[in-house]
Amino acid sequence: MIKVTSYKSGNEYTYGLGATIAMEYLLKKKEAVRAVILHPDFRSEETICKINSICGKDIPVSVEAKPFNILSKKENCFVICVIEKKPEPIRDGNHMVLVNPSNCGNLGTIVRSCLGFGVRNIAIVGPKAADPFDPKTIRASMGALASVNVEVFGQFEDYQKRFPSNNLYPFMLDGSTILQETKINKPFSLIMGNEATGLDPAFKNIGQPIRIEHSGDIDSLNITIAASIGLYEATKSC
Repeated sequence: MIKVTSYKSGNEYTYGLGATIAMEYLLKKKEAVRAVILHPDFRSEETICKINSICGKDIPVSVEAKPFNILSKKENCFVICVIEKKPEPIRDGNHMVLVNPSNCGNLGTIVRSCLGFGVRNIAIVGPKAADPFDPKTIRASMGALASVNVEVFGQFEDYQKRFPSNNLYPFMLDGSTILQETKINKPFSLIMGNEATGLDPAFKNIGQPIRIEHSGDIDSLNITIAASIGLYEATKSC
């Protein structure tokens, strides 16, 4: 059995906390699951049967409490899925590009929105960006990370060289065109900045900068909301 330790970015394994997330990985990315741990107080016989049936003899399933004390203080977490990190390079097509995202919860929520709108390739730019394999990211995505490709790039130029044919749409507060009035051509790259600072002003000279119109009662939209609005507009004609 794999020894469970507190998560660090350099770890070979990460963890999916919760029955829903465990089932997503078992159904969508079983090859990455190395073990499943059930809490002794878990009483959902239907879910336990499903987990045992899917894991069979290939994936060990154990019942123990200690790993939950290490990884989760939440009383409603009864299943831990031990996941081997298997980064999948992003492929040609439509992309979400997140430049220096700093919050794992926001990152996971955006990943879930991307999957919901059919954008399965997510580029993360910045060596100090939030970790896509952090259990907090996986939990916020509700397991959507099992169904998308996520790749980290050191700088935006590295991404741009890989996908020179993508149409670039940086989302900026002072973007030159309003989102609703912009024709988003495919393949597209929706580019979002850091939660606190947004995109560097240099992105004004990249592609077609876009702004989302909102009332003057707020300074800006939360990045997860902005990303979802952008995804909706970009894919509504698909």
